[in-house]
Amino acid sequence: MNAHEATAEVFLTAFRALPKKEQKFIVEKLLNDEEFMEDLTDIVIFDQRKNEPSRSIDEYIANRKKS
Repeated sequence: MNAHEATAEVFLTAFRALPKKEQKFIVEKLLNDEEFMEDLTDIVIFDQRKNEPSRSIDEYIANRKKS
């Protein structure tokens, strides 16, 4: 386990130790944080599309011009 994973594990353990009401408050704060939500959206999209074949930037631009 690297340092980042260890930090995440400590944070998650502390979060789970909180009463449900405080957990809910923290989650609400995160969901109302615009930058966090943008990052979370990016992570979800990346995860959903990770098995899609990649394509070159030239192919992407060519397809955009057709549309």
